[in-house]
Amino acid sequence: MQASEAENTKKAEPLYWPSVAKQKTCSEIINEARNVLQTVETRRPFTPTDGQRKLFGSGFSQGPQNRPPSVFSLRASSFDLTESRPVSGVRLSPLDHKPIVTTSAKDEDSSVFLPKPPADAAEVRKVSSARACLSRTASLGNLFSAKVVPPGQNKEKLDLEVPAMMMHNLGRSNNNCLAEQRLYTPFNDESRQLICNERISRSGSEDFMEGRAGRFLFQLRGDRSVNSDGRFADEEQQFPGDQMKKPGTNSSWPRGSSWKRRATGLEDETRINEGEDEEVFWRIKIVPILHELKKKDNIEDLCLTCTRLYQALHEGNMLGKRFKRRRELLKTLYKLVDIDSDPLCLKLAKIILAMKVDGKNLLSACKLAFKICRNEKNDDMVQNDRLLGCLLEVLRNEDLQKNNEAFLYCMGAIKLMSGNAVLLNEMVNKGAVEMLMQLLKQINNIKENDIYFSNLGHLLVQLTATLRNLAELPPARCQLLCGGAASELCVALEQRVSDKDVCTCIVRMLSKLSSYSDFCAALADCSRCYILFLALLNKHQKQQDLVVRIIFILGNLTAKNNQAREQLFKENGSVNTLISLFQTYYELDLNAQTWYHDREGEGKKHLKQYPSEAEDVLIKLIRVLANLSIHPSVGAALAAAHRVVELLVTVLEYKSIDDCEELVINAATAINNLSYYQVDSSVVQDKKLHIAEMLLKLLMSDNMDGVVEAVRVFGNLSRYPEICDFIMQKKIYKFMIALLDSKNQDVCFSACGVLLNLTVDKNRRGFLMEEGGIGKLVDCLQDFGPADWQLACLVCKTLWNYSENSPSAASCFGEDTGTLLVLLTSLLDEKLPLDCSLTGDVRDCHKLHWEREFKPVAEKLLDRIQSHHSFLPAVPIPLF
Repeated sequence: MQASEAENTKKAEPLYWPSVAKQKTCSEIINEARNVLQTVETRRPFTPTDGQRKLFGSGFSQGPQNRPPSVFSLRASSFDLTESRPVSGVRLSPLDHKPIVTTSAKDEDSSVFLPKPPADAAEVRKVSSARACLSRTASLGNLFSAKVVPPGQNKEKLDLEVPAMMMHNLGRSNNNCLAEQRLYTPFNDESRQLICNERISRSGSEDFMEGRAGRFLFQLRGDRSVNSDGRFADEEQQFPGDQMKKPGTNSSWPRGSSWKRRATGLEDETRINEGEDEEVFWRIKIVPILHELKKKDNIEDLCLTCTRLYQALHEGNMLGKRFKRRRELLKTLYKLVDIDSDPLCLKLAKIILAMKVDGKNLLSACKLAFKICRNEKNDDMVQNDRLLGCLLEVLRNEDLQKNNEAFLYCMGAIKLMSGNAVLLNEMVNKGAVEMLMQLLKQINNIKENDIYFSNLGHLLVQLTATLRNLAELPPARCQLLCGGAASELCVALEQRVSDKDVCTCIVRMLSKLSSYSDFCAALADCSRCYILFLALLNKHQKQQDLVVRIIFILGNLTAKNNQAREQLFKENGSVNTLISLFQTYYELDLNAQTWYHDREGEGKKHLKQYPSEAEDVLIKLIRVLANLSIHPSVGAALAAAHRVVELLVTVLEYKSIDDCEELVINAATAINNLSYYQVDSSVVQDKKLHIAEMLLKLLMSDNMDGVVEAVRVFGNLSRYPEICDFIMQKKIYKFMIALLDSKNQDVCFSACGVLLNLTVDKNRRGFLMEEGGIGKLVDCLQDFGPADWQLACLVCKTLWNYSENSPSAASCFGEDTGTLLVLLTSLLDEKLPLDCSLTGDVRDCHKLHWEREFKPVAEKLLDRIQSHHSFLPAVPIPLF
C-alpha cells in the first residue's frame, strides 16, 4: 500500500535529524550519540629514562646550586664519634632511705665495713651469682683458668686468678649489694662480718642458662640464720615502728622494704649478668674480627670479614643503639670508609645503618648507600647484600624532620634501586608501597610555614619518582589505590604549586596512573583536582613537560566520565584556560613549522614521525575538547564558543595530515562532535561551508583514518541543504558510494549516513542508480546487517527515501529487487537476532537494536516492494 505523502516525508528524515513526533528514550539517545560522538584516545607523554643516576635529572628547573648534590666526597672525617655513644638502658629511681649521719668517731668507725676472705676451702667454692657466667664461658673455650690451692696452703690467703675484667665486675656487684646491706643492717660487734653464700651444684650452670638468676643470700655470723626461702630468720619477727635504731641496738628494717630491696637486687643482678655476657661475647667473637679488619689490606678479604662481623653482631644481639662497645666498633668501621671500594662501602653501610646511628652519622651512611646505588653495575651486589631492607628501616623508624637530609639520600638510593626490575619486585614484597604512602602523608602534614617545608620538596621528588616506577606493577597499583594515593598526591600537589619540579614529578605519576580506569575513577572523585589542574596550567603555561601531562590527565578523566566532563567545564575560567593554552601552543607550532619547512625534506620527515612538543600539547588539548563535547549541555556550549571552533578550523587550515596525522584527525573528530549539536548560536553552522572546504582536502588524502573522520563530519553537516549542494557540486557523492565497498563497517556507516541525507531531496536521488549505489547498498545490508542492525537500519532508510513516489519496484531497484526482497524477509525473522553468537548484555542490546531500529523501517520497505512486485526468486540467496 502506498504511504501518504506526510508519512513519506517523516520517514525520509535525514540521518541525524531529531524526531519531533516521538520522544526518544534515554537509551535511544545514548545509542544515537554513540554512533556520532567519539572520545579521542592518545598516547601518554613520553618520559625518557635519565641516563645518569642522580638525585635530580637535567630536566629540572632549579639549578645545581639550589639542589642537594648527587656527587660528594665521603671520608672517615664525615662521621662523628661523639654521636656513636650507646644509649643507657638503666633508669635510676630515687633512694627510699635516709643516709645515716655519723655523730662520733666511734659511730664512724663502726659504719666502716670491710669483708674478710672466706675462712675455709668450702666457702671458696660458694661463688656469687655474678660469677656464674664465668663458669659458663670457661666451658666454651677455657678462656679463664683457676689456680688449684694445695691442701696445706693458708686458707685466708687463698685467691683465684681471674681476668681483671671479671674481678672488677664481681667486686662491683658485691660492693653494690654490700653497700646497700651496710646501710640497713645493725651491727653489735665488729667481728660480725657479712658472708656471701650461693647454693652451687652441678646443675647451677643449667639454671643460669634457663634464665634463673642466682640469689644473693646474706648471713651474719653468730645468731642469724637463713630460712629456706632465702630470708633472714629474724625477719619473721614484728618490730614496732618503722625507724631504724642506731648501730649497736637490736633493731631491724621494715619487712616491706626488705622485699622491695631484694626485687631491685635481682633486676640489677640480671642486668649485670647480661652486661658481662655481652662483654665476654665481645672479646671472644667481635674483637678478633676487628683485629682482622685492622690488619687486612685486600678488598675481597675485607668484604668477607665485614660479612662475618655483621653475622657475629647479629648473633650476639649487638645491632642497635644499646651495645656498650658500639663506639669502639663504629670507630673501626668509619676508618675503612677511606678505602674507595664500592663492595667494601656496601658492607660498611649495611653494618653502620644496622647499628642505628643518627645525626651526622646517619646522613653519611645514607650518602654512602646512595653513592653505591649510583653505579648501575652494583645492582646485583646491592640485591645480594639486601641493602634495601636497611634503607627501608631508616624510613620506618627514624624521625623525618630531624633527619630530612638523611631521608633525602636514603630515598634517592631507593629511587635508583627502583630502576632495576628485580629490586622493584623486592620493594613490593617488602611493603615499600605502604611505607612510602605513610611517608607521603607525613610530608603532607608539614605545612608551608614550617622550617622543614622547603627541604622536604627535594624528598618529594625522590618519593614520587619511586612510586611512579612502582606503578608499573599491578600489585603496587592496587596498594596505591587502596592507600588513597589519588587524594594524597592531590594534597601534595596543592601544597607545592609554586615548586615546578615537584609538580612535574607528581603529575608524571598521575599521568601514568590515570591511564588505568580504576585509578582514574578514584582521581575523578577528588573534587578539587579540577581546579588544581587548572591553577597549575595557568601558573606554568609555558612549561611544556608539565602542561602536556596535565592535559593528558584531563583527557583521561573526561574520556568515560560524564560527571567529570560537567565538573571540569563548570570550574570558573576552565574554557578560557584551555583557549589560552590552545592559542599559545598554536603560535609556537606555527613558527616551528615555518622553520622546518624552510629546511625542506628533513624537517617534514621529522614532523611526520615525531610530533613536536607544541604539537603534542595541541593533540592532547583537542582531545579534552572532543571528550568534553560528548556531554549534551557542554557540547552545545562549546559549539557556540567562537574561539574554540575557530582554533579547531585553523588546525585544518595550516596543518596537513602528512605533517602530523594525529593532530589533524583529532581536530576533525572534535569538529564532528560539535557539529552534532543543532543550536541557533552554533559557530559550526555559521562556518559549515568553510569547514566543508577544509574537509575536502582531508577526504582526498591517502590516509584512511583521515578519510573516515571527514566522512563523519559530512554526515552531520549534510543535514543542511547548502552542504548537500556542495557535495553534489564537488562530486563528493561518488566518493561516498565508492566507500560502500569498504570492508570496514564504520566507514560504510558514515558513508551511508551522507547518502541518506542526500536522498531527502527527490531531485538528487537519481545519483544512486547512476553510480551503482543501489547494488552496493544491498551488498552492505547482506554483509553487515546481521552483525550491525544500526547500519542495516541506515541502508533501509536510504532505500526508503530513494523509492519514494516510484511507480514500481523494478524501475526503482532494477535487478537488485529480488535479492532485496529475499534479504529483507530473512532479516525480519525474529529468530535471527537470537541465533547470534553474542551472549549476556551484548546479546540483549543487539536484539534491542533489531526491534527498535531495524524492524520498523525494514517492514515498511518490504511492504512497499511487495506492493510493487509480484514474483519471488526460485532460489533464496544466503545471508553469508
